[in-house]
Amino acid sequence: MQSFTKISLLAIGISLAAGANAASDKLNIYTWAESIDPVLIEKFQTETGINITLDSYTSNEDLLAKLKSGSSDYDVVFPSQHFVKIMVQEGLLKNIDAKNMAAFKLVDEQWKNMWWDQKSEYSIPFVYGTAGYTVNRDKYKGPANSWKEFFEPTGAAIGNIAVFSTPDEIIPAAQLYLGVEFCTEDSAQMKRIFELLKKQKKDVAVYSSDNISSRIASGEVVMHNWWDGDSMRTRKNNNAPIEYAQPKEGLVGWLDSMVVPINSRNVDNAKTFINWMSETDNATIEYNYYAHSSAVKIDQSKALHQAENSPEIFPSAPIKFTQACSPAAQKLVDKVWTQLLQ
Repeated sequence: MQSFTKISLLAIGISLAAGANAASDKLNIYTWAESIDPVLIEKFQTETGINITLDSYTSNEDLLAKLKSGSSDYDVVFPSQHFVKIMVQEGLLKNIDAKNMAAFKLVDEQWKNMWWDQKSEYSIPFVYGTAGYTVNRDKYKGPANSWKEFFEPTGAAIGNIAVFSTPDEIIPAAQLYLGVEFCTEDSAQMKRIFELLKKQKKDVAVYSSDNISSRIASGEVVMHNWWDGDSMRTRKNNNAPIEYAQPKEGLVGWLDSMVVPINSRNVDNAKTFINWMSETDNATIEYNYYAHSSAVKIDQSKALHQAENSPEIFPSAPIKFTQACSPAAQKLVDKVWTQLLQ
């Protein structure tokens, strides 16, 4: 029996070692759709020998649901700031001692030790920007300097609005328009938000966060919720007749970070990727491709997007960043959205 035990343990040890080695060249990434330059994926794989599997999502809610399900096998994900806070609170992220990683030294000082990760243990800030709306200038000739045009459409916009499919950024936009505080626990104020969105609903052609580029560039709709850099990429790359609005009430701010889910089986590879993506040359390539502002240092001499040609990411409108709401406030948000879509 003793001999059998030793052999069995040896076999198990060999099996585990083989499994560890099999996983050592793998990295599973779950990120925003079309967010990472394919050139960088190939470059990383060539330089490190680590093979990447890439999946994508279009909302923080989808990402959170995937991690909470416990069935995901991802090593690096890219949540926005308030979802980093939520994921830390719910025990969904690994403490990677971010402040002592090489990548952290390259993070702009304004984004270090922020409220969503005050000790910089879990996240490396990577890109930031805004959520607003884009108009098709071939179809819509009116102003685009207030949320009023979006929430109370007139003329060509009537019946031709497209809205994000989740509440994460559209409810804050409505709050900006009506002067309601983000994450309010005041049910009367949230009733005002609901009434605004309910009134707008008759003019909403679709609630969707997918295929936005083709929908707004083709004129299928004349206004669409969108993100700054995505709108700019379509304008520049496709010569699309679109304009990213600069609402006087403000744009909804976000910052996406690189984090490691608690169930990651390739933590060392994940940290290698995070450090590598934050290197100045690679971050500059990503900035030029993704077209969102970089939270890490880039080479400005190689940056394609400058203030004079990129008003989308150098906005004239004020910016207010979304927050992690209390359970009571989040319950009101969920109630508004559920009732709206009924």
